[in-house]
Amino acid sequence: MPRFLAIGECMVELADAGNGLLRKGFAGDTFNTAWYARKLLPADWDVTYLSAVGDDALSGDMLAFMKSSGVSTDAVQVVAGAMPGLYMIAVHNGERSFSYWRDTSAARRLADDPAHLEGHLAAADVIHFSGITLGILTPTAGQTLVSSLHAARKRGAMISFDTNFRPKVWQGRKDAQAMFLEAARAATVILPGLDDEQAVFGPCTATEIACRYRKAGAGIIAVKDGASGSDVFWPGGHAHVPATAPAVIIDTSAAGDSFAAGFLALLASGADPVSAAQFGAAVAAEVVAGPGALVPLSGALAVHR
Repeated sequence: MPRFLAIGECMVELADAGNGLLRKGFAGDTFNTAWYARKLLPADWDVTYLSAVGDDALSGDMLAFMKSSGVSTDAVQVVAGAMPGLYMIAVHNGERSFSYWRDTSAARRLADDPAHLEGHLAAADVIHFSGITLGILTPTAGQTLVSSLHAARKRGAMISFDTNFRPKVWQGRKDAQAMFLEAARAATVILPGLDDEQAVFGPCTATEIACRYRKAGAGIIAVKDGASGSDVFWPGGHAHVPATAPAVIIDTSAAGDSFAAGFLALLASGADPVSAAQFGAAVAAEVVAGPGALVPLSGALAVHR
């Protein structure tokens, strides 16, 4: 059975439910991609999340939610005495802002056991991680993860790196550039956000970003630029793929995460990068038209299963 493995942090999400009440949910960039990948990949694919959680009730609820979504938790370690991270979301005119409580998140321990990490990566056909995954880890743990990813790439796995950059996650660390380039050397597919790249590397264009990651060894690069669409680069080619216009913009949470799921699902099926980007754009358009990070998808997208 082919396996899609996403690596990172799933958090407890608190969102406004009206009347002064909050609604509890679970989300996080790479988990969101796994959740959508489960909806989009053929049924014979296994979708697994690799992370760490605590042994508290919230962690138990989180694991139960993952399982109910069809995402395997076999690679999630339970850390005694730990708890998951938490964030509160606010949305204004479709744009979201966050308040985080994640300094002691159990997910920061996801690479503490190299044997556990390497064992699960060895069983995966597609592996997805992000700049947030790197940011929550210590520099030593980040190097452990990247080393394991190098081994998985040599074995033939598709390694996807979404360069999601959140300054607060890096807590003033100055090694984001170096870690991004190290991660890129392990990746075969890179999904940079134009804003993220400019925040980490300074002013740059999509073409300059693609050149940087081609030199690192990536084969396919899709530079995301929100409503402007994406620029897709592959060996010998480049195309601009316009964004799909959503029916309405309710909440832009997980737009990039869902694009990644659609893009990778089609690449894994053997589709060309332009078709994959077009499908990713269609998925993202449905997602931003609904509230929250995890939005049910229409049957029109299931034709690609």
